Amino acid sequence: MRKTIASIILLVSLIASAQEQKTNFSLNEAIAHALEHNYSVINANRDIVDAQKQKWQTIATGLPQISGAVSYQNQIIQPINQFPSILVPEEFLPPGTVQGPDTFIPIVFGPPQTATATATLKQQIFDGSYIVGVQATKAFLSFSQNNKEKTDLEIRKAVVEAYGNVLLAKESVAIFEKNKTTLEKNLYETTKVFENGLGDEESVDQLQITLSSIDNQLKNAVRLEKITLQMLNLIMGIAIEAPTQLTDDLNTLTQDKIDLQAIGTPFNIENNTDYKLALNLNEQRFYELKLEKSRALPTLNAFVNYGGSSFSDSFNFLSSGQQWFEQSVLGFDLSIPIFSSLGRSAATQRAKIALEKAKTQLTEAEQQITLQLERAKSDYVFAIEEYETSKQNLELAERIENKNQIKYTEGLATSFELRQAQTQLYTSQQEFLQSMVNVINRKTDLEIIINQ
Repeated sequence: MRKTIASIILLVSLIASAQEQKTNFSLNEAIAHALEHNYSVINANRDIVDAQKQKWQTIATGLPQISGAVSYQNQIIQPINQFPSILVPEEFLPPGTVQGPDTFIPIVFGPPQTATATATLKQQIFDGSYIVGVQATKAFLSFSQNNKEKTDLEIRKAVVEAYGNVLLAKESVAIFEKNKTTLEKNLYETTKVFENGLGDEESVDQLQITLSSIDNQLKNAVRLEKITLQMLNLIMGIAIEAPTQLTDDLNTLTQDKIDLQAIGTPFNIENNTDYKLALNLNEQRFYELKLEKSRALPTLNAFVNYGGSSFSDSFNFLSSGQQWFEQSVLGFDLSIPIFSSLGRSAATQRAKIALEKAKTQLTEAEQQITLQLERAKSDYVFAIEEYETSKQNLELAERIENKNQIKYTEGLATSFELRQAQTQLYTSQQEFLQSMVNVINRKTDLEIIINQ
């Protein structure tokens, strides 16, 4: 009975868990899910946390450091020291020792076992490299945050493209199935006409060729639909075999993305992620130069320690009656760089060169981003124009194919002419679907550059 109840509870929990797992996604919901669960995004978030920890690690090196040490020695064979007997007090001499001016007596000093315990406090007073390091941590943290922002934008773009590819594959499957059904009907009717002696075999063969081609394209589209959906799942950070359903359709997304006013959106290059990363590189090179200069400054550290030592013939250092002798030292360490055979100068010059290169790269990045923006605007306008053109071409191709269907049925058009019209229609269908995907992708490219 208990096993049955436990099984029921487990089954209910699994059902509830399955119900809670989201499977239907609009494009915006897919983007939001990916920005939280994508593997690259997760690691980018970890990089920010790592940068924060590294910042504190750098700061902590200039704060008080306390260390402890415990030492124990047991001299199994104690060293022998020989002294002239006339210098050694009589109470230290072995019984019966004869003293003389040239007599040396072997003597063992101290008990065989020794224990020492010390604690040391160190404090950095001045170190130029530490000051620069603390300043540089802010730039490093900024780089991690900007890198996370760039990762988010790349994932957003990847989700849009993958989402559009899935919709493209689904629409392609539907169109190929419709075309296949129409062709099968044409082939059936043409075959019957041929069998009754009212048609030619070439018409049957022409339709059979077209049907075989459409059938292969349909099979490929079905495979692509599965693969593109798995790719979308991977980018979203969920199991690739998850039964994800897309709630947006290709036509609606395309209409939402057609907005020529986006071309005139004000552009501030400082919002561009690539520009921010180029600035981060300049900051990094600046602090590297500052670090090399700081190596010529002296460093000053202070320390104080406190401890005790104890001596015994046996190990009884932990007993309450054991005597410990205290000791303490206060000191300062001052290190002054004097001459490095121009090594520090060469390192400083190299850092200056690296900074100048970073400045040049920043200027280049500004030009490249400006060019990318103009290219993105042009591509976006072209995508919209191609969409309008392919839409009109599709309407024309449908009319032409429909007229040829009627002419073929009435015997006024050959099978070759019908096949040409059908092939033109199928090409126009695919171009129209691809034009919709291009509008969506090119709008996303423009938004990423603007960082909107």
